[in-house]
Formats: sequence, structure tokens, C-alpha cells
Amino acid sequence: MNKKDESQQDSCWILLNCARYSLTLLLGAVLLSDSVEAISHSSRLLVTNPFKGANTRIKNTCTHSNKLVETGFVCGTDDLSFWSDKRNTKLMAQQPESSSQQEIRAAAQKAYDEGLAFFKEGSAESLRQAIKKFEIALQLWQKVGDKAKQALTFLGMGRVYDDLGEKHKALEFYNQALPLYRAVGDRGGEAATLHNIAAVYDTLGEKQKALEYLNQALPLYRAVGDRGGEAATLNNIGRVYSDLGEKQKALEFYNQALSLVRAVGDRSGEATILFNLAYLEHNRGNLEESLKQIEAAIEIIEDLRTKVVNQDLRTSYFASKQHYYKFYIDLLMQLHKKNPSKGYDALALHISERSRARGLIELLTEANADIRKGVDPKLLEEEQRLQQFINAKGKLLQELPSKPETEAVRAKLLQEVEALLTQQKELQTKIRTSSPKYAALQYPQPLKLPEIQQQLDKDTLLLEYSLGEERSYLWVVSSNSLNSYELPGYKQIEKAARNFRNNLQQSTAGNLTAKTATELSQLILAPVADKLGQKRLVIVADGALQSIPFAALTDPISNKGKVGEQVNYQPLIVNHEIVNLPSVTAIATQRRDLKGRKSAPKTLAILANPVFDAKDTRVTGKPETIAPNLDLRGQIEQSNLKRAARSFNRDGWGALPGTREEAQAILKLVSTSNSLQAFNFDANYNWATHKQLSQYRFLHFATHGFADPNSPELSGIVLSLVDKAGKPIQGYLRLGDIFNLDFPADLVVLSACETGLGKDVNGEGLVGLTRGLMYAGAQRVAVSLWLVDDEGTSQLMQEFYKQMLQQGKSPTVALRAAQLKLLQDSKWNKPSYWAAFTLQGEWR
Repeated sequence: MNKKDESQQDSCWILLNCARYSLTLLLGAVLLSDSVEAISHSSRLLVTNPFKGANTRIKNTCTHSNKLVETGFVCGTDDLSFWSDKRNTKLMAQQPESSSQQEIRAAAQKAYDEGLAFFKEGSAESLRQAIKKFEIALQLWQKVGDKAKQALTFLGMGRVYDDLGEKHKALEFYNQALPLYRAVGDRGGEAATLHNIAAVYDTLGEKQKALEYLNQALPLYRAVGDRGGEAATLNNIGRVYSDLGEKQKALEFYNQALSLVRAVGDRSGEATILFNLAYLEHNRGNLEESLKQIEAAIEIIEDLRTKVVNQDLRTSYFASKQHYYKFYIDLLMQLHKKNPSKGYDALALHISERSRARGLIELLTEANADIRKGVDPKLLEEEQRLQQFINAKGKLLQELPSKPETEAVRAKLLQEVEALLTQQKELQTKIRTSSPKYAALQYPQPLKLPEIQQQLDKDTLLLEYSLGEERSYLWVVSSNSLNSYELPGYKQIEKAARNFRNNLQQSTAGNLTAKTATELSQLILAPVADKLGQKRLVIVADGALQSIPFAALTDPISNKGKVGEQVNYQPLIVNHEIVNLPSVTAIATQRRDLKGRKSAPKTLAILANPVFDAKDTRVTGKPETIAPNLDLRGQIEQSNLKRAARSFNRDGWGALPGTREEAQAILKLVSTSNSLQAFNFDANYNWATHKQLSQYRFLHFATHGFADPNSPELSGIVLSLVDKAGKPIQGYLRLGDIFNLDFPADLVVLSACETGLGKDVNGEGLVGLTRGLMYAGAQRVAVSLWLVDDEGTSQLMQEFYKQMLQQGKSPTVALRAAQLKLLQDSKWNKPSYWAAFTLQGEWR
């Protein structure tokens, strides 16, 4: 190996450890499963996303790039080990170290790795811990005189402060890394650091300084032959010129960058530059040219997306490109304003559908196809084994006390869990690619206007929202018409939605709830008041609107006052059935896949009043303080539950005696031969996962539940946690479990708290229990949006089932009738009691 090769490998190794993270070239390699290219691009791309800047058109790109880069590491594990070994061998050969120096070096690497683990967690607390670890590593690197590692650590510290928003502090550390990279002759590291500095100045609004550093980075990338880095720099120079108003100069640099990415076959980089060109042409007033560029960019994004087999990676990539779709929609609606007869509004609605819940639509299609059929059983066994390892490590991590002396152990566990999760995702990808059914799978295409209208009957109106930076849009669609409306930007709407939701949950809010309900209604419903009539409303929401009950919004027709004055609060539910959908394409997919499915032969299976605590009076045995015979999964679930309770500021799960009364009242509506019940200790994991539940049309879980907004995998339903003797048992029906169930039910009801929430993922919506239940086969799901009152919920549920089982009403009609009954009762008429539950899925 010659000296140049060794130098390049050193640069690659250093940047591999600190790359954070560009989509530009890495994605292409990952998509093609090219391990060498994945490692190469991971190594030389920037520590910060080269396309990141203050402009809204590239907002939030960096966060979603992380998983892509991590996949680059995974794809190239062998290459990474090779480079690591070569670097270490070379260091040892050049300068034999004493045992004490080797110990210092090992300790430094350990501290650095722990800092990196905290950095990857991403929370403010974790980032502060990362700084402490990097500081320790830095002192040790300085002791052994390793300038390359010092540079790497300074760069890492700069990136941490960058993420914390402490830009000037970030600059301080980047500027300490820079001379060290120069001293060791690592021009790739120097270029990356210059690019990071430029990004900070760009964010701070110091455009000329940003240009200065970008112009320093450009010849370095050219000198080391890094055409990807060169293209990224040209693109960013163009973007800075665009921000400065020098449009012609910006165009010149964009075109140079475009030629370069096309020459190297970098499709992802090409999409980024085409998007920037579209933005530039839009600002120049060339809307038609802007449309041509964004269409070309979206075509590439759609093509690249289909090549990603890993579902998480596909979702992350799509999330990182949502700003493309928002821009496209806004451009089309501006063109519609200029040319109302050209159909731009219908095309914008189609693009809105293309941007939504694509992952869910594909999951529903895969569920119907049973893609695991025909897969090597050894792969499926390996998947289960990995899950057990992940659970075991998770248990240790969750039970670890939050003390300074446990930080090192925690960092190590985090690394191990991350490695196991990566292996699991790779295995799931392998299962997909080896499945005969997956190979033949055809995913449905997002619907266009005529297809959307075919899903609607004459009594149904679709309200589809898209919240944008400067402007938001609403399309109102009937079976034979389309109307579109411009609304305020997302910040104004989301602020009003948060105020409404916060007041709604308080039973004492009263007039304040009416006021905030009216304020939000004025923003998102008043413009279409004359179109609503008394039709069923199908809501496809966006952003914060996904977590509010439209049923409790003020009916815009009834409100004769103005915001800020005394208002006549009549909730929307009075005149409308309301159902929620992630997208119209999703319901069309579900209808296609479930067409011809026979209803289950029996009526109702209901679970209520589980036993959560060994101190419960129903426990007959002496509680065990230690359960040595509890199986591994049971121990893991106990730990998960404790963590879940803590995440919602609970000391534990309180008994729910009222749910048994609720269940018994509902069971009176059904013959014993057509019902199944599980109370007390029987309300357990085995009952909830038994195949017998596939025989029932209605599944009702009256117990604690929650949807974790940060980690969807923690979402779940809490079942009995102890047996009759007080011994802990597995009692947590997790989202992963639900995905593997067979629930071909007409309706699944989660009569619990906050079961309708989840993690809001750009391009996917709320990822939580509803998604898992629909994947398991549920046609409809009734869930709650906040902590519900036990007695009030019992009243609502009894009336809900009376309407369905005695009156023969559909779930949508029945829920509305039950909510109206509570609304008319002075004891329960506050929205906090009746409005929490929403219906998602089929309304027919």
C-alpha cells in the first residue's frame, strides 16, 4: 500500500467516526447494497449535512439522515473493520507504544465511543453527557499526542454544540479541529471542518463568511478527488448566493453541481440540486420552470424510495424529503390561483396523497399478502432470537440507575442495543427480499381526484389538510366536486390546535374550551362552512391537527359571534358524523384488501379489570419479592411497564374496577354463546394473543394503554402483571406483538388513555397502536386522544355498544349517538368526557 492510499484510509477512518450526515452519495450506495461505496461515502461526507441551512426548503433534513448513514456503517462492517485494523497496525508500526500509553489510548477510545453513543441519542441531556465524555477523551488523546484523534474529538464536540443550538461554541471547537487536521495533512477532514464552519455562519446569517469557508473547502475536495464533496460545496455556494439575492450566480453554481452529480450517477444529490433550482426559479417568478424542476426532483425521490427494502430506512428517507412535497403543493396551488381552470388544485391534492402514509399503505398491502409465507424458518427463528436479546439488553438499560457512576455502563449498553437493532433491521430486510410473495408484490399507487371521489358516497365530504410554512391548504371533496382553500401557515394553526387540546382535557375549562374551539374552527373550518351541510366528514389531518378531536370544534355555521366575543358553542358532532383517516389511499387499499372478507361468526370478546399489582386484594398468595423463575420475557415486560409508567409520570398502574362494570353492562347486550370475556387474572397476555379472538367481530380492551410519542415500540396495552399467587407474569401487549396478531375484526376498541396518539413522523402521520391494529386486520379502531375519566368512559362505551348491537347502527353513527347522549347530560356534557374517542378507518 502506498503512502497516498494510507493517507486516504486515515481520512476515511477519521471521518467515518464523525460523519453526521449527508444524504448525497451515501443513499445511492445503501440502496444498491454496495458496502464499499456505503463506507466510502459515509467516510468522506460532512460531519454536518452539506445542504443544511437556515432556509426553510432544507429544514429538518439532517435528523432523518442519521439512520441512512448508520446503515452505511452497517453495510460496510467488514470494510470498517479492515480500515480500523489497518489504521491501528500502521500506528503501532510507526511508533511502538508502552503498555501505559496503550492503556491511555484504550481509555480515550472508550470515552470517545461512549460520547458518540450519547450523541446518537440526540436528547439535550444526552448531548450534555456526550460533551463530558468527549472532554475526557480529548485530555487522554493529548497525553499520547494523537493529533488526528484530537481533531476528531474537537470536531465531535463542535457538532454536539451545533445540535444544542450553541453556534458560537460550536465554532470554537471547529476552529480547534481545523489546525490539527492541517497539521496531520488530512485534507478531507480539513474540508469537512471548513464546511461545518460555513454551515454555522450560514445559520447565523453571515452569508459572506459562509462563502469564504465554502470557497476554502472547494479546492480541498477537488485535490483529494472527492467529487461528491465538490458537488455538495458547489450546491451550497449556489444556495448562499440565492439567499443573497444573486440569482444568476446561484444558477451558475447549481448547474455546475448538477453536471457533476449526473456525471458520477448521484441520483439523490441530483434531486437535491433540482429542488434548489426549483426554489430559485420560483423566487425569480418562473413558476412553470420551477414546476418542471420540482417534478424532476420528485420523480427521482419516488424512484429511489422504491429501491429501499428496509422499511425504517424508507420511512426515514421519505420523511427527509417532505419539504419537496410541501413546496410542490404550494407551487401548484399558486399556479391554480393564476389559472383556476387548468386542474392544478386536483394535481395538488394528488401530490398531498403521494406525500402521506406511504409506509402504512405498503404495510397493509404486505399484511394481506402474508409475505412471511415461504420464508426460511431459520430466518424467522433468528428474528425471534434477536428480539429476545434486544429485550434483555433493554431490561438492563431501563433498570440502570441514573447515577454518574453508571454512565459508562449505560453508554456501552446503548451501543449494544443499537447494534442489535441494526442486525434486526437487516434480518427483516433479508426476510422481505427472500419472500416469494414480497417479490411479486404490487403496491397501490396514490389516488388521483376521480379515484378519491369513487371512495366517497353522496353523504360524505372529504376534508384533507396540508400545513405549510407560509400557507396551508384544505381540499374539500365530494363524490362530484372539488373545492380548495388557502389557510394560514402551520405555526398559527398549530398554536391554536395546542391551545384547544390543552383546554379540552380539563373538565373545568368551560368557557375557555369554547373560546379555543372557536378560534381553531375559524382558522380551519370557517372558510368551508357553506359546504358542510350535515354531511359525514372524513378528516385527513396534518401536523398538530392529527391529535385534536374535530367533533369538539365549534360548528362554524352555529357560531354567530366573533372570536374574542361571547360565542355560541355548538360542537361539530351535533350535525356531523366524523371519521379520521391517514390518507384516502389508505382506506382504498384497505377496502381492496378486505373485499370479500366474511365477518367473524361471533360477536364480542372483551377484556377488563386486569390485576396489575401483587398487593391487589385479589391476589391470594404471598407476593414474591424476587421471582427467580420468571422467564426472561416476563422480566423484560415488567421492566418495560415500569418505564412506560414513568414516562407518563405514573408510579404504576392503578386498579380499574369500573372497567368490569363497563364490560358486564356491555356483555348483557350479547348472548353468552356469542361472547367471550376475560376479567381479573384471566385478562392476561395469553388470552389477548390467542387465536380464538379471530372469531369475534368486536374486540374490546378495557384496561390501561398508551402510545409513546417518542418511541412507538414502547406503545402498548397493559394486561394482568401478576398471577393469583402474586408472581410477576408477562403482561404487556406491545406494538410489535400487535403487528403479529390476527385480528380480522370489524372494530377494535381501546377503552384506555391516549391510545390514539403516537410518534408524529413526517410523511407517515401518527405511528402508534392504530397502525398495528390495522395491520393485524382491524377494519376500524376506536381510540382515545387523552387521559380519560373512568366513569365517563364507561357511560360512553355502554351507549356506544347499545347503538351498535341493539340499534344495528354502524360504528361511526353509533359513536356519534353515544357522544350526543353524553353531551345532553349535564353531568357529562364537558368535551373532556365525551370527545376523547375518535374512530379511524372504514366508515361504511
